[in-house]
Amino acid sequence: MPGTGRSYIIAGAGISGLTLALTLAKFGATVVVLERNSGIQEAGAGLQISPNARRILDRLGLSETLSTIGLVPQALDTYRHGETKPFFSMELGALMEERFGAPYSVMHRADLAEALYKATRRFANIDIMFGVRSWDIASHARGVTVAIDDDSGQSRTTRANAFIGADGVHSATRRQFLGGPEAQFGGRVAWRTLIPAEAAQGLIAMDRVSVFFGSGHHLVCYPLPHRGQVNLALFLPGEAKDNPKVPVLKGKATFGALMAAAGETWTPWPLFTVKTPTWYHDNIGILGDAAHAMVPFQAQGAAMGIEDAATLGPLLVDCAEPETAFARYATARQARVERVAKLSASNGRIFHMKWPMSAARDAVMRAQGPRGHLNRLGWIYSHDVAPPAGTPER
Repeated sequence: MPGTGRSYIIAGAGISGLTLALTLAKFGATVVVLERNSGIQEAGAGLQISPNARRILDRLGLSETLSTIGLVPQALDTYRHGETKPFFSMELGALMEERFGAPYSVMHRADLAEALYKATRRFANIDIMFGVRSWDIASHARGVTVAIDDDSGQSRTTRANAFIGADGVHSATRRQFLGGPEAQFGGRVAWRTLIPAEAAQGLIAMDRVSVFFGSGHHLVCYPLPHRGQVNLALFLPGEAKDNPKVPVLKGKATFGALMAAAGETWTPWPLFTVKTPTWYHDNIGILGDAAHAMVPFQAQGAAMGIEDAATLGPLLVDCAEPETAFARYATARQARVERVAKLSASNGRIFHMKWPMSAARDAVMRAQGPRGHLNRLGWIYSHDVAPPAGTPER
């Protein structure tokens, strides 16, 4: 196998990091994953996995598991504030799989992380170290030497061919070892919660994603049948501070009923973004939110990290030098990620339009029809990070 004898250290046992670990391990590489938490702890609630990411996860052997823990929504219904019926629906379901070769699904973020973690346990060449307090990286001609301190005060040193930071939006790898920027707060907060499925019965379709547009805010809802819950994500202007006040938005009809069902159970998630041209130096690189965190208004943040992992993994085991692999990875990924990030930012402005611009937005959406997104977003969903010939299947 091409990766046999090579070793890699990944910082972060989140979705991007675990996807990369699985990708590398399938080529026979030895992988050590460093995680600060004491176990798999994916913050947040719901997650949308579009076909471009789903086909990668399916190739890693997760298709059956994801079908169990996820829902394939039949459509995305869009509501105007104060209305009980959607003014526009975007067809999903079987149409997406027929057109793009993989389903569009929704699931709980922690369930996906757990599925990835369980998949790593099938590989003797993946070691996940939990409770890592800090690490220091020394880069040299033969690879990297990493000094690791854990929560118990124990220290150890390990060597590898390369170090990859999948350590999130506030990545220490990006800031401390690549000289990259701090993440930037954009003045918006996502408030997230889960409500019992029965609390949403009769309010929204339980086989669809529902989006409610308001003046300066929007709410995204979708069922998580595996958990008997409905995910709610409310996007508002706000500040990045500790213990912010729980939002109180009064609304009529469906929106108001959902807000009442949620009560004061919301958890804030300040929306930070990252833009840096430096994704690597020598044999140290970054991927996922560490390299390009974006606002979630096209639901592509996790998908871009999954694509990163599927691109970088084969390059690391195929190229003679990690720096060459990182350079090819950056060239392959940066323009696409920037385009997705710009679309996501634009969507955020469009979703929060006030009248009369909101009326024009709604008219444009209706004019596109229920399948207009197939052309408008096909470049995202059809993208295939195809494995090189000879990629092992498991």
